[in-house]
Amino acid sequence: MLKLLPNLPAKVVGIVASGQVTASDYETVLIPAIESVIKEHRNVRVLYQLGPDFTGFSAGAMWEDLKTGTAYFKAWERIAVVTDLAWVTDVTRFLGFAMPCPVKVFANSELSDATNWLAG
Repeated sequence: MLKLLPNLPAKVVGIVASGQVTASDYETVLIPAIESVIKEHRNVRVLYQLGPDFTGFSAGAMWEDLKTGTAYFKAWERIAVVTDLAWVTDVTRFLGFAMPCPVKVFANSELSDATNWLAG
């Protein structure tokens, strides 16, 4: 499940993942939020937190993540991934070079640091 995080700067879309994330979560939560920010600001910054109760991505969610990444490729300004999962940290750092913007990984205890970095 994806849930929007409240009280973030105008250009920042923040989401927290819990349980199993599905393609429907992308279609109903993340993509509309991204499109709303892009419509108003042309660019978007994303805070993607994988909370302690996150259990994984469905195959459809992984496909939607790839499609979302490429569909809005020119709109990405900064991306912060907040997680304590080593495999997510490793994958993010390995694939982050392919993004057109800075991508940083933060631990869940550093959520405020991630928010401040995105706001900067």
